[in-house]
Amino acid sequence: MSTYNSKPPLNSIYTKILLDSNAINKSLIRISHEIIERNKDLESVILIGIQRRGVTIAKRLKTLIYNFTNISLKTGDLDIGFYRDDLSFIHRPFIRETSIQNNIDNKTIILIDDVLFTGRTIRAAMNALIDFGRPKFIQLAVLIDRGHRELPIRPDYIGKNIPTSSKENIQVKLTEIDQEEQVLLQKDSYEN
Repeated sequence: MSTYNSKPPLNSIYTKILLDSNAINKSLIRISHEIIERNKDLESVILIGIQRRGVTIAKRLKTLIYNFTNISLKTGDLDIGFYRDDLSFIHRPFIRETSIQNNIDNKTIILIDDVLFTGRTIRAAMNALIDFGRPKFIQLAVLIDRGHRELPIRPDYIGKNIPTSSKENIQVKLTEIDQEEQVLLQKDSYEN
């Protein structure tokens, strides 16, 4: 397990493993149980993963919930590229596929993302989602909540609260995308 080094080279990055694959799995199992307990009518729940790692987490939650209940939830993938509030600073946003095949009207939508930070991604996701219909409820599930909210957004399901400084970075790596599984805390060495 990596830890902060005592004397790093100038401009290097400290890296610390916060969660390994076992801890990530335990967090997702707990979130899936909380979703089951909170939503008595699971048939009306749709899991919507925010591109990119939120999609992978949504698929894992779908599998876990099926294993516990024998109910197969509907899922969708949501790209928020055109809904970001920083588009004027980006020449071309990178757009990934949005795939919402089910009617979301009067359904319970659980938006899923890997890391919750300022809340701006979730605001953009809610704006994008409303273009597809009018859900009865929108809930939020995140693997990591690192704080520093700029908008009044609070997750309903949290894998792990990890308070960070604004100069630190949380990086989630998932096997399906990164060929490794861990949550890392990164910090520039000169930011002691």
